[in-house]
Parts: sequence; structure tokens; C-alpha cells
Amino acid sequence: MINIELTAQDLERYDRQIRLPNLGVEGQRKLKSATVIVAGLGGLGCISSIYLAVAGVGRLILIDKEKVELSNLNRQILHWDKDIGRYKVDSAMEKLNQINPTVELCGLIKEINEENVKELIRGSNVVMDGMDNFRTRFILNKACHELGIPFIHAAIYGLEGRLMTIIPGKTPCLQCLIPTPPREVKLLPVLGAIPAVTAGLQVVEAVKIITGMGETTGSNLVIIDGEFMKFDIIKVARNESCPICGIKK
Repeated sequence: MINIELTAQDLERYDRQIRLPNLGVEGQRKLKSATVIVAGLGGLGCISSIYLAVAGVGRLILIDKEKVELSNLNRQILHWDKDIGRYKVDSAMEKLNQINPTVELCGLIKEINEENVKELIRGSNVVMDGMDNFRTRFILNKACHELGIPFIHAAIYGLEGRLMTIIPGKTPCLQCLIPTPPREVKLLPVLGAIPAVTAGLQVVEAVKIITGMGETTGSNLVIIDGEFMKFDIIKVARNESCPICGIKK
């Protein structure tokens, strides 16, 4: 990260989080110097991009190829009725610029694939998983491992959210957790508050990675059960034969 100085406006805007003893001015400077990828601007990506922006992450790169549909609006809160038919990237950038105009935004209307993924994420400090399919998640997982970029995985279904922070070389990767891509469900049932909770925790993890405060999920999968209001933490072991991060590749 390039060291960027804070302005008087920054010190006032982020005053309440600067007061956190393990974040402080130096942590805020690190946030302003950081670049974060938000891959997907659906229920997860809308929330994570909002809270990354208000936290003062200096540069957000937003990647999504889709347009806004009416059925998106119960959870994708950066997109409004007037945005139906617009590219999600354009809709999100408009709102985020109003939420925090000091953050640099870069919007890419692209599909993430094996050919372009490294070009898209190279040089970033963290990649946020806001995808709705495991094929693309696996592509991001592999590229992040090869480039040494932390990958904060999240997924939602119904009233359940899942979160795992993957640090290349230190934790198991997504393919250790899920050896083969699961069957894709085209139309996921979801209550809008579940991606909000899950993506909010993604942002907490990203802030910790960038500033060095606290501890991430490590080698754990966090499962949020919204129906019965339970949080379960499951230890994930590295698969020594994992084709991405295993010792016996």
C-alpha cells in the first residue's frame, strides 16, 4: 500500500472509528491507502461496498456484469426502482459516490473468468466474495492464492449465511472447504437481512486485515443461522492434496 496522509476532513469523518484503540490514525491511514475488490454487486456486494466506503477504504473496484431486476430489490440495497434495467455497476457507483465522495471508485462491467481474473484483482489488498455461484468463487480462490491476496468468502441461502477468511499460505482455501463445486441453484431463496449481516462481517474481516488489528476467522468457517439465531464456528483443516493450496499438489 502507498502511504497516503489523512486530511482534516478525514479525521472528522472517521472520528468514531479512529477512537478505536487498535485502529487509530495509523489504521485509518492504512484504510485510505488500500484497494479492495468487490466481486459481485448483489445482496452481499451492495452491503460490503457501502461499509467499505464509509470505513474510508481509499479505492474500491466494483465488478459485475449484470443489470438490475425487480426481484433484486429485497436485498440489493444500492439498487432502487429507478435503476431497473441499468448495469449494477453504474447504479452502485452513483449511490456510493453520494455516500462517500472521497473514495475512489472503479466500476468494471465484466464477467470474471479464468482468462481475466488475475488482471482484474492484481494489486489489490483484499478480494470480497459477493458472487452468487461457486464456479466464479473457485476461480477467485485460485487466483487469490497464486497472487497472495486475502479472499473473504461469503455465501447465503435462505436464513443462513457463511463466512470464511482465506489468507494464502496461512489458512485452508475455499477448495479445502468445498472440494468440488456444489450444484448451483439459479434462484436462491433469501431474506434480505441475511446477506446484510454476512457482508457486514466480511467488512469487519477486511478492516482487520488491512489495519492489522484483531484476528480474522483463521481456519474457521462461521455459520450464521438466522432462523434460530445461532452462530456456529467450524474448524476447517487444510487438505494436503488440495489442487490449489495443498502440500501434495
